[in-house]
Amino acid sequence: MPAPITESAQLDMVQLRSFLEVVDSGGFASAADRLALTPSAVSGHIRRLEQTVGTQLLARTTRRLALTPAGDTLYAYGRNILDLEREVRARLRGGPLRGKLRIGASEDFAGTWLPQVLQRFRQWNPDATIELKVGITADLQRQQERGQLDLVFGKRCSRVESEGTLLWEEPLIWVFAEDQPLSDTDGLPLAVFPEPCVYREAAVAALGKTERAWRIVFESSSMAGCMAAARSGFAVTVIAASQRSKGLRVLSADDGWPELPAARFYAFAQPDHAICTALIDIARQAGSRTRFAQHRLDA
Repeated sequence: MPAPITESAQLDMVQLRSFLEVVDSGGFASAADRLALTPSAVSGHIRRLEQTVGTQLLARTTRRLALTPAGDTLYAYGRNILDLEREVRARLRGGPLRGKLRIGASEDFAGTWLPQVLQRFRQWNPDATIELKVGITADLQRQQERGQLDLVFGKRCSRVESEGTLLWEEPLIWVFAEDQPLSDTDGLPLAVFPEPCVYREAAVAALGKTERAWRIVFESSSMAGCMAAARSGFAVTVIAASQRSKGLRVLSADDGWPELPAARFYAFAQPDHAICTALIDIARQAGSRTRFAQHRLDA
């Protein structure tokens, strides 16, 4: 057991950053890749951090890492600590950023994570202005290629190497109304985005590998619309795990639903754009906070 914490003990920022990265990425190997360290180095950081705080932070199970109550507390405070450190360094480098940033975002990103990104960015950079376009990732990337957008937040379900910056990865899930029976007499009812959509493609491909009949009964270009269809019991839809909210239950393999691929969220930015770099960093934090909150909801 780690020794009891003393008043003279101080948190090490490098160790704290490793701890947050392990939680966000779900493991030591993934965290090591992101931090450009070896897994043993990351493990050493966690061990020394636990010695500093005097208690265990991570519980290792056969399936995954889990936060202890103390780890839960440190995660919440640690995010704020690193945010403040980053803000101080940004201010010391020359103050808030100025200028206009043209952003493109997929509809689900705009509705779920972007508000957190914009709130934090506004706090740090009150003199910067933003122009937002919401659409399909592929269309937004084409606009970016024509010089109409500086930064695009989008998603893919393929593990093919991308030219973008990977923000995070998380499972896709089937969801339906929490308190409604699901009838599939005439085929499983689906609510999907119009083509092209990676969520729709993933759902159709997964169901195509089964013998279950299905049909599209609801189509909307709005994530809120698809989730409303699911919450009302009208149809099943596919969302990223961290997007699940009250009123929706997960349909798992036990219910006969096929496994879905992971959704990979990216930022596609123009090179050497200071405001883009700042926003990408904030977006990655926002995704981590949302997924961690969902982890606690599922616990």
